[in-house]
Amino acid sequence: MSEIVKAGGALAVRPDQTEWTPEQGAVLRQSGIDNQVTAEELSAFLHLCQRTRLDPFSRQIYLIGRYDKRQQRKVYTPQTSIDGYRVIAHRAAAEAGHALGYEDTLWCAKDGRWRDVWLSDEPPAAAKVTVIRNGMRFSAVARYAEYVQTNRDGSPSGLWGKMRATMTAKCAEALALRMAFPHDLAGVYTAEEMAQADNPAAERHLRKVQPGGGDPWATPGPDAEQSGTAAVKGRSQPAQGIADVAGTTTDQSVVKNLYRQAHSEGLLAETVKTADRELLELGAYLIARGQQLAAPAPSGGETDITGNDDGVVDAETVGEQPAEDKAAAQAEAELRTFAAENGIDDINRDAEAALGMPLDLAPAEAIRGLLSQLRGDAA
Repeated sequence: MSEIVKAGGALAVRPDQTEWTPEQGAVLRQSGIDNQVTAEELSAFLHLCQRTRLDPFSRQIYLIGRYDKRQQRKVYTPQTSIDGYRVIAHRAAAEAGHALGYEDTLWCAKDGRWRDVWLSDEPPAAAKVTVIRNGMRFSAVARYAEYVQTNRDGSPSGLWGKMRATMTAKCAEALALRMAFPHDLAGVYTAEEMAQADNPAAERHLRKVQPGGGDPWATPGPDAEQSGTAAVKGRSQPAQGIADVAGTTTDQSVVKNLYRQAHSEGLLAETVKTADRELLELGAYLIARGQQLAAPAPSGGETDITGNDDGVVDAETVGEQPAEDKAAAQAEAELRTFAAENGIDDINRDAEAALGMPLDLAPAEAIRGLLSQLRGDAA
């Protein structure tokens, strides 16, 4: 934070401040933040600036407002550039004493073939970037169709119309860096990733609801309720919606699924209001809530959803586990066996660094992907 304080002068974001000063607020308003921004959004943005050590007054990080029909107002989302991501990653690696590097960027053609240089005038189907942090590989693929910013006629707009391969590669790099540095980059997205959020709404996303009638897409059906995963099926929820569901459920498996959803949507660092009116990061709240709902183990010990235990059987093995949790538990057991056989001393720490979440919360697919990667490195 010292570099921001030095460069920012009177506008410096200080580590101990809990709200924006009048001077800072005036400059933020001039940057395009209007009165529709909420106190919670401003508070979360301040926390994010402090955590990432990016300076909003040098345009290293900024709030972008986009109109949300559900909330009938602009919703503000923090953004930075890929350069801001690189600054954070290099600084975090240096402070941890880790080496940071990249493998060659690859682009995929529509026929599925990968190339190390893109020469076609047509856009690539996808790009792949691999970040290497302290010897561990973090690969991510970004599909062009998922990120391209378009005009109303569907044609690429802005830089997406001129530098398609470069823009797709930037999105892949952002994904890979966020995998390699989950704690440092959680909750902030690059402008390249978010460009598609400004695309004109497509007709297929509009649903007609008769006056007085319910929207069948907005409400999970009875089958989802019975499965214990109604909170995460059917539609994406904002961070506060996830927190609200976690605060009312009595099923720990629902909280686990909510954590996985929030992680996949990059919401863990978002500030939410809890049931007792406290403001917490969503990830911290879900972990605490899961601990509250952990059933007592038969031997009298306790377990929690972060995977820290005192040697007893996981409380959730009592009774019938959801299929997803069973698969994740099996994958975790295989990973722990591999770690023991190959001298990996702290698999909890290493897995959390690689997956961006506690091992006990990771889905089976992610755990198996990590195990496959480790087996390949060990071969």
